[in-house]
Amino acid sequence: MMKIHSGWKAAMLGTAAAALVITSYVSNGEGKQEADAAAVHAKNVILFVGDGMGLAARDAIRLATVGETGKLAMDDMPYVGLFHTSSTVPVTDSAAAATAFASGVKTYNGAIGMDANKKSVKTILEYAKDLGKATGIVTTSQVTDATGAAFGSHVEDRSKQSDIALQYLTSAKIDVLLGGGEDFWYPAGTAGAFQDEPAEDPSEKSKGTQGNLVTKAQSLGYNYVTNKTDLLKAKGDKLLGLFANEEMFQQKPEGQGDLYNPIVPLPDMTKKAIETLSTNKNGFFLVVEEEATDEMAHNNNAKLTIKSGQELDKAVRIAKNYAKAHPETLVLVLSDHETGGFSIEPVDAADESGDGISAEDGPFQIAGTKKNFVVDWTTSGHTAVDIPVTATGSRSELFAGVYENTDIFFKIAEAMGIKVKK
Repeated sequence: MMKIHSGWKAAMLGTAAAALVITSYVSNGEGKQEADAAAVHAKNVILFVGDGMGLAARDAIRLATVGETGKLAMDDMPYVGLFHTSSTVPVTDSAAAATAFASGVKTYNGAIGMDANKKSVKTILEYAKDLGKATGIVTTSQVTDATGAAFGSHVEDRSKQSDIALQYLTSAKIDVLLGGGEDFWYPAGTAGAFQDEPAEDPSEKSKGTQGNLVTKAQSLGYNYVTNKTDLLKAKGDKLLGLFANEEMFQQKPEGQGDLYNPIVPLPDMTKKAIETLSTNKNGFFLVVEEEATDEMAHNNNAKLTIKSGQELDKAVRIAKNYAKAHPETLVLVLSDHETGGFSIEPVDAADESGDGISAEDGPFQIAGTKKNFVVDWTTSGHTAVDIPVTATGSRSELFAGVYENTDIFFKIAEAMGIKVKK
């Protein structure tokens, strides 16, 4: 049985009770003003995905950042839910999990915007586009990697990243695309702004299969940028920023070439995306992903799992500040699955920590104290534990409770006033 921190238990019970109170209050016909306010649809949606970031990882990020009694921006929200993560098998990958969020279907691992029968399924981003809203994907991974791809493309295999990029431009017509993965936008032999076969990872080089997609994007009106300075100066409502050959970090075990220092930090990409998308009078739908919380956990690298999680939290704070000024905005923070079998333990020399994959990691200082904790791992892969979602802003009460990952799609659709069949 999964152990849930007492604070989360209390929050879940409190939010469920609050939702029940709201429901009964409205159904009794009392407080028309409150009922009308609850029925207002979310004009803007900002969905944060801390890839691989389970509850224990969120707790470690919290302890290292704000201490035992502090609150991260991602936790300081009025509603919390818990969802099950399976795909068509008990342990999902990011592609199937993101397809569940994006389209409300369970599918096979590796599928992007496809159901289990390899039939394309419409995504919430595409529904938002139908409403005239601006759309965006921001990530520290390749912008065509699985999480973002499931919202803006339809392919049978997540590895077809050049096909995904082409669909972004010509089918989904996503307005803002910011992240890594330049290698899939240029054909082999045509290096872009980032050197092929760099010293830190010689395997990285241009490998696109759909021609020069950067040139194509520019011909379609995208402002193309490759560094922070140009991103901050960029104008217009269509923006493509590619800031690395592959991921915007080097995912390796600690001390073996691991590096998390994106040339454009996730908070800066998030801020620019919101600024650009918010010029659309009909609102916007934005997906923001931190990928290193997953990749570093795959390498059992707790130090950089925590560091990347701290950057995600800074990005969430930016979105919450926007939502405070624009209350018709819904902000969600969740993960697609848990990675690493991450657990938090006391520093104890007598504890059997194991070696190799099961070795303890740390110690890490608890912010504001002289106390420490260690991280223990059970795997370098994914696990099937339930994942928390925290929500604030317009229609955030919809996300309280316990449900399937596919319900994220239906709840976002309801929040936005989109009618879909379940």
